[in-house]
Amino acid sequence: MNKPVFFRRPVLSWAIYDWANSAYATVVIAVFFPFFLRAYWSPETDAAVTTYRLGMAGGTASLIVAMLAPVLGAIADRGGARKKFLTVFAGLGIVMSGGLYFVQMGAWPVAIALYIAATIGFSGANVFYDSLLVDVSPEDKLDAVSAYGFSLGYLGGGLMYAFILLLVRKPEVFGIGGPQEAVRLGFALVALWWAVFSLPLLLFVHQRGEGQGEPLTLAVRNGLSQLVHTFAEIRALRSVLFFLAAYWLYIDGVHTVVIMAVDFGLSVGLEIEDLGLAILITQFVGFPATLAFGWLGGRLGAKVGIFLGLAVYIGVVMSAAFLSSAQGFYALAVIIGLVQGGVQSLSRSLYARLIPTDKAGEFFGFYNMLGKFAAVMGPFLYGWVSLVTGSTRAGIFSIVVLFVLGAGMLSLVSEERGRSRAAALAG
Repeated sequence: MNKPVFFRRPVLSWAIYDWANSAYATVVIAVFFPFFLRAYWSPETDAAVTTYRLGMAGGTASLIVAMLAPVLGAIADRGGARKKFLTVFAGLGIVMSGGLYFVQMGAWPVAIALYIAATIGFSGANVFYDSLLVDVSPEDKLDAVSAYGFSLGYLGGGLMYAFILLLVRKPEVFGIGGPQEAVRLGFALVALWWAVFSLPLLLFVHQRGEGQGEPLTLAVRNGLSQLVHTFAEIRALRSVLFFLAAYWLYIDGVHTVVIMAVDFGLSVGLEIEDLGLAILITQFVGFPATLAFGWLGGRLGAKVGIFLGLAVYIGVVMSAAFLSSAQGFYALAVIIGLVQGGVQSLSRSLYARLIPTDKAGEFFGFYNMLGKFAAVMGPFLYGWVSLVTGSTRAGIFSIVVLFVLGAGMLSLVSEERGRSRAAALAG
């Protein structure tokens, strides 16, 4: 009797990597780096300036990954080396995130540099992690397996974050000198967590044709040539083209909400304890909710699930512009937790259906490239509007247009036509 798909070793090992690296996304990107940048690495600095620095750091990292992703994806496909590239980028992220432990008070340029490098590692590894979805999942289980990964990410990131939050609130229980030392230790613990739980993927997940591709020098030359051909294919695959345009717009809003949420909450006068609890709520709500979206995608279709999530995001962002209490922030955290993982997981599985499986690395390179270019625009837009207007409320409200335009482009995607064209192009 066949094992249920979630318990098959390659699927479980692939999904556990999301458990591993989501500690960085939750603890570092979403919570403690924005907080420490403001309170420890650049104290007595105007809030708008700190917001601008944070936006610049996130945008710079995203821009670098966006420029590299399609090229590296094409090379990895030609050389059968998606997992090798994932290992290199994950290693970079692990080392640099751990390095934040050593950054001293006031040294914000060093902190920014390490954060950019760590985020490049985190985001670059995700290019190849996403592309391995087609190697571990049956075609009819793509929605469920994609959601499985994101849901474990919410659970793993939430557990790690809860533990570090306990260290920060009760440092004396663990023999730590104080909350600031606990946060610094948290950066090192995230790196260790990420490294340990990456091992199952490295051991048990294999790309089809892994190690049977071209030698590196030939893969580089042919990969670059293939990239031009793939770009032409994307232009001809209308469903892929419309989807990528839609994804570029709406995922920008999703990423901006994640990256800037803590900074926004601090700017409107909320306490870090309130914000920390809200992030924790989002993580644990996100675990079952993302699994539910995987089920929804299998029943009603991935597009329907994404539309539902985008409608909720529009309401959340419009409400956040008028936020004034911790209770309101908690309520929005619950609502975001219900849809955030669903939008991301169904986007990944829908795209996987629209592309040729033998070119997943380079096609997912374009997918992640547009996601990162979107993450360039979102933080810059939020930071710039906040700086010009002197109001972070105006900055967060500016994100609504991205969700609206993204939903409009998504309506032009034909999944049936896209799947047919992708099957015809698969080698």
